[in-house]
Amino acid sequence: MIQIKALDHLVLTTRDFDRCIWFYRDVLGLELVCREGHYALRFGVQKINIHRRPAEFLPAAKNITAGSLDFCLLTDTDLLEVKQQLDEYGVEIEEGVVERNGALGKMQSLYVRDPDGNLVEISKYQKQ
Repeated sequence: MIQIKALDHLVLTTRDFDRCIWFYRDVLGLELVCREGHYALRFGVQKINIHRRPAEFLPAAKNITAGSLDFCLLTDTDLLEVKQQLDEYGVEIEEGVVERNGALGKMQSLYVRDPDGNLVEISKYQKQ
């Protein structure tokens, strides 16, 4: 049986590269890297590859649409502090802080949308 151990990266297609980079690098603090003309946002041992047009690199997903992602990012920062920082950047909170169940148990989450409309859940696990 195949044993998957972690998520390495996902691909986000953006309509507005500059706004996308502002949100993920400047607001959320991810590291922007560029290798051979390919852009990515790195955090921990994962990354988000940024494509500036559908199917920029092949093979690609079959139905590529900017704003169709819904994913969760983990933080060690208190979510009230995260909320305050998002407010300072003018990022609207979609929902939260609310309790959710993550892959490893109970967590607190808040939800925002990036400039393309992707739903970004920012979560912190509760101490067990």
